[in-house]
Amino acid sequence: MVVVLMGVSGSGKTTIGTLLAERLGAVFADGDNYHPLANREKMAAGHPLDDRDRQPWLEALNRLLRNWLAEGKSGVMACSALKARYRATLQAGMPKGAVSFVMLEASKEMLAARLAERKHEFMNPGLLDSQLATLEMPSDAVRIVNDRAPEEIVSQILAQISSRKN
Repeated sequence: MVVVLMGVSGSGKTTIGTLLAERLGAVFADGDNYHPLANREKMAAGHPLDDRDRQPWLEALNRLLRNWLAEGKSGVMACSALKARYRATLQAGMPKGAVSFVMLEASKEMLAARLAERKHEFMNPGLLDSQLATLEMPSDAVRIVNDRAPEEIVSQILAQISSRKN
């Protein structure tokens, strides 16, 4: 099983992803850790990334996902995957249905509050509006409102993914 937890910053991708990977006995990767230095510096300065900035990063994440699949590993990746074409890049070269996308959602107020509470290496909280503006809601992803305890969210994700596979 390969799952990509997607959503804007503050939606809970890392928290939920870590717990989901634990429950699945899977590897976990935070897509943010694969950004090149130039992207990190740009975001830290409060400038949103453009598609040219994101493309090499998305291709690196795709290689990681394909490696998991080739090695027969289950994996969970946290990645914003804001646009349909980003999601297409992430799953390129893999069989249809090999990657399950899970969209974590929350109100703008909740997202802003979460961002205000944390210190992220390079994600400037001022970028939330640009992420929300960039977001293309997926039509084929499991959609979860992340407004409860992480354990409940993970149980809901597992139930919805398994019901789609059957």
